[in-house]
Amino acid sequence: MGNLNEKKIGNLSDPKLPYDYMNRECGTVPLDANRPPFQWVSEVAYKNIHRIVSRGYDTTELVEQGYGVVDLLFIDFQARIPTLEEEKMLNYILILSLEDGLSMPAVMSRLVAKSKTFLTQACGSSILAFGHAYGAYSAFGDMVAEYLRRARKEGLSQSEMAQILVQEQPPGDILGISDLMLEDPAAKRLLARAEKLGVAGEHIAFLGEIAKAAQDQDESPVDVDMLGATGATMMDLGFTPEAIWTIIAVTRSFGAGAHFIEEIEREDFCRLGETLTPKEYYDGPEDRPVPPLADRHKTAQPAQTHNLESWRESFEKRKKLYGSGFSIVEEIEDPTKTKI
Repeated sequence: MGNLNEKKIGNLSDPKLPYDYMNRECGTVPLDANRPPFQWVSEVAYKNIHRIVSRGYDTTELVEQGYGVVDLLFIDFQARIPTLEEEKMLNYILILSLEDGLSMPAVMSRLVAKSKTFLTQACGSSILAFGHAYGAYSAFGDMVAEYLRRARKEGLSQSEMAQILVQEQPPGDILGISDLMLEDPAAKRLLARAEKLGVAGEHIAFLGEIAKAAQDQDESPVDVDMLGATGATMMDLGFTPEAIWTIIAVTRSFGAGAHFIEEIEREDFCRLGETLTPKEYYDGPEDRPVPPLADRHKTAQPAQTHNLESWRESFEKRKKLYGSGFSIVEEIEDPTKTKI
């Protein structure tokens, strides 16, 4: 008979376990000298009670010397102090990127503000409203970098590779060429400033070739847009695609914060469930009586169809049912033929 005082919990006394659970160490176990302890290691920055150092530079000394936020972006992301022309170019880009008026990201920030939440949540929601990969800066940059690598590897000129890119990449959110800026000179002014400051390089040159190729192949007018101009210029400044959308997203959040504050200061707080939606805002089916449950068989409609023609008719009818998702086109591509 076993010891009545023996402690047993489930199967923790099972001899098949890799160690004696019931007699394991209690309290602090000495560090295993044969294994290096886990620790975070970073070459970006460190901080002690006396100073904050970024990539080797004391940030207090940087400020005292007259360097600014734009300089520190180069230090943080590229570990170097930029030239005066580079600093001026990035400052130009950030000013253009900071505010966009009552754009969808700003509206998102204001909508969140009406729910009496935190400013950081409002700024986050505005960034999420930027679209494809925060305005597609990451996807655009990766695309441009890949095709430039191909051009060097295959011995093709930028003009020749631009023709290939436009043929392989359908018009869309990441091309950097669209009809968005046909009336707005901002993108052209940005590129002109890069040329004037002497910071334009192969990425801006390649973007120009892409624009020419797209204009030759597209039946409707297209030109460089702000995605293309900003992305190509920042890549010529030495930033990676990932760094670009990080910097632009944070910059835009400043403007979103201003919209958040204005919404709170100028408009009333809206409590959950307080907003009324008049019938005039509704264009769905007319009001109809709820049938007794016993009459379900008279009104119920099955989802399944049993022949191709009825399926087609049912699907076309459902496509007109907005809010159902049936009119959204989902394209599943062959992963072995995925384009950059």
